[in-house]
Amino acid sequence: MSIVELIERKRDGGVFTADEIDWIIDRYSADAIPDYQMSSLLMAVFKEGLDYEELSAWTDAMLHSGDVLDFSHVAAPKVDKHSTGGVGDKVSIPLAPMVAACGVAVPMMSGRGLGHTGGTLDKLESIPGFRTALDPPEFRAILERTGLVLAGQSETLVPADRRIYALRDATGTVPSIPLISSSIMSKKLAEGLDALVLDVKVGRGAFMKSLEDATRLAETMVGIGAARGTPVTALLTDMNQPLGHEIGNASEIAESVAMLHGEAPADLTEITLRLGVEMLLMGGITTDPADARARLEKSVSTGAAFDKLVEVVVAQDGDPSVLEDTTRLPRAPHQTVVTAPRRGVLARCDALDLAMAALRLGAGREKKEDSIDPGVGITVPVGIGDTVETGQPLAVLVWSDEARLGDAMPLVERAFEIGDQPVEAPPLVYGELR
Repeated sequence: MSIVELIERKRDGGVFTADEIDWIIDRYSADAIPDYQMSSLLMAVFKEGLDYEELSAWTDAMLHSGDVLDFSHVAAPKVDKHSTGGVGDKVSIPLAPMVAACGVAVPMMSGRGLGHTGGTLDKLESIPGFRTALDPPEFRAILERTGLVLAGQSETLVPADRRIYALRDATGTVPSIPLISSSIMSKKLAEGLDALVLDVKVGRGAFMKSLEDATRLAETMVGIGAARGTPVTALLTDMNQPLGHEIGNASEIAESVAMLHGEAPADLTEITLRLGVEMLLMGGITTDPADARARLEKSVSTGAAFDKLVEVVVAQDGDPSVLEDTTRLPRAPHQTVVTAPRRGVLARCDALDLAMAALRLGAGREKKEDSIDPGVGITVPVGIGDTVETGQPLAVLVWSDEARLGDAMPLVERAFEIGDQPVEAPPLVYGELR
């Protein structure tokens, strides 16, 4: 086969056979197809898409590009959650220990920042010593012992997706329904799950800007799961403004810890509970949504969920003292406050502008080899529909590099719009699919 001919075919709207897709994924995983050619092919897929048969073959090829985990020795139901990517979306970090404290085993395999969105692994690695790279035997052992793992893909687990994921981030090919769905589902199917809950983001700060596109993405992933015997539920949730108050890495860990002490913003709390209810229902812990919510709330009020997070941080060699005292987490040395120029009602708090500003501060990657500064970030204490007074803080930027601050400030300043008429905040949840 010729990779150039395959690129040209997809560029011109043609289709691949299953054998050709297997060859592409196999040869790229073996370094026989260079990044520049794979980038070209991904752009062709981004432009022309994959049909149902191609998508199924692409997902299977990535799934079987490495090891597939077997957790049959873990008696508890195995349920994971995955977000399609948002701004300030740290839900996985408090959610996983809450659900695990309720009796569900959570083998959570997460990713790094992708495009403008933050990555759970990057946030977790702001905890000193915390290891997200676990080989399959260690992954299995920690899950059996603690009921929870917060890790990334190992070298041998879905390696094709790990490499393609990083390449998409650096080549402008992230917001593609077939590439997003196959990436997420290949990883999740490799976990040997009993069920999966998806948080599909919608709006300015999401990859899917419209409810129609988000619904198509959710339907695609639910269908992939159903075809392979894994039940999937998807919630369609808002991403027109940041979730919670914090955008960053260490700062989002601190807000996650606050969530486990019952002190998080209302929007973050509600989305976390909604997703947790679905995980407990799909895990068979209870059949009553109200009972599931009560169990999750109890895991917070009793401290069981926080203790579970500490347990898994210790198991993965992180320093638990930064959870006990989050002021010990990394924090950049400088701070700049953006204030409201007049009194009024906040009509816009643009998630995309704020995400790009955080990226320019150093909270994300513009190239796949870039390093992340865990201590930079943006605090956004206001939301759409809030009344603000003249001089009230709209955003607090924590930064290390003055040139980066200069790049970020115009984005922050344009992210906010203040009007005179009442504004209704967007709904947190638009719907769900099963």
